[in-house]
Amino acid sequence: MLNFGKRIAIDLGTANSLVYIAGVGIVLNEPTVVAVSTDDNRVLAVGNEAKEMLGRTPGNITASRPLREGVIADYVITEAMLRYFIDKVCGTSRLFKPEVMICVPAGVTSVERRAVLDAALSAGAKTAYLIDEPLAASIGAQIPIANPSGNMIIDIGGGTTEAAVICLGGVVVHNSVRVGGNKIDEAIQSAVRKKYGLIIGENQAEDVKIAIGSAILVKDTANKSLQVRGRDATTGLPRTIVLTSQQVTEMIEGTLMKIVGAAKGVLEQTPPELAADIIDKGIVLSGGSSQLMNLDRLMTEQTGVPCHVAENPLLCVALGTGLALENLDLYKRSISKK
Repeated sequence: MLNFGKRIAIDLGTANSLVYIAGVGIVLNEPTVVAVSTDDNRVLAVGNEAKEMLGRTPGNITASRPLREGVIADYVITEAMLRYFIDKVCGTSRLFKPEVMICVPAGVTSVERRAVLDAALSAGAKTAYLIDEPLAASIGAQIPIANPSGNMIIDIGGGTTEAAVICLGGVVVHNSVRVGGNKIDEAIQSAVRKKYGLIIGENQAEDVKIAIGSAILVKDTANKSLQVRGRDATTGLPRTIVLTSQQVTEMIEGTLMKIVGAAKGVLEQTPPELAADIIDKGIVLSGGSSQLMNLDRLMTEQTGVPCHVAENPLLCVALGTGLALENLDLYKRSISKK
């Protein structure tokens, strides 16, 4: 069968979206943010350009994230964003419509799945495929998922954490919590406001998490500190405080325990034969938020199973979605199509 259209895989994440072209690799990695004019509902900017507008827009422009907790919160804007991505990698004047594969969290409802498929077709796709996020992450992390032995992956993204046990090319047990990197940032924001009376933005909270955030206290990181600037909640004037790694660890502890809870929930439901395989091989962590310092150590402590972070945690899902698209016959049982 001749097919002249491009084949595109999209990792539609809450925080970042990545686009993969079959035979080429990842060609685009931009924040999942869209700026819209409120006067005529026109899309003004997408990705990096729109992210710079967050919290800085005049009254007639709104910059927002069309996906919340891994699912479409605004259908029209998501469709416009998909069209932007497809146009950017295929060109606006194209003879053949592309085939598009998008990954979705394993825990989404059939209505939410249909919304993603419809958005892809409306945005200009000839055929739309869906693949579950834990499966895509496993393929991208180079886990041999077709074998008759159990593998466990925890994909910690911006909006959701997906924990799954995979065997014979399919998801056996999965658990999804709508907690991810964004909730860790929110925990830092609210703790700083409560404890120090300082209001900080989401970008500043993310900087704190990346620079000095740690899942558990370790001797060599406990003394790290960072200057944090924000607005005083009482006077409304700018103020600077110094946060230490120890304080940040205490702030994010509650949120991290929800992520650990998702992993424990999956381990509790895993059949004994597969559980034995997982103890042998350990748990693989993927997703951008798995890069939080010492998160693998916290997971190992709490679950009693060795954990390690995949090689390219941020790219695992996009690479896996792309590889699944290139090898449709191998993974056709795990893919839905429209």
